[in-house]
Amino acid sequence: MKEYDLYLPLHYNDGRAIESHHINRFKKILVDEFGGLTHFPQQNEGIWRFGGVTFRDQMIILRVLARDPDRTRRFFAELRVELMRVLEQADILIVEREAGVVE
Repeated sequence: MKEYDLYLPLHYNDGRAIESHHINRFKKILVDEFGGLTHFPQQNEGIWRFGGVTFRDQMIILRVLARDPDRTRRFFAELRVELMRVLEQADILIVEREAGVVE
């Protein structure tokens, strides 16, 4: 099983807040695809440097579990393009890692 964390920014690159309906729409897409998600609503700060400039943003994390990594990677590759377009971002971070469930 794999665990996927989707880091969603809370602001457009020009500083405007991203409308909650966008976040809710992407949460629904994930629930429809994976049957559920975990939303980490606390705001996290991302800091990165690009071209000698330091950027900061607030973000939330959405987590899903999946058993078919090839299919899931294709799904996230397509979703990532849509996220970048709708949220007006140069990039969106999606992290994949191994996960096990205690039974």
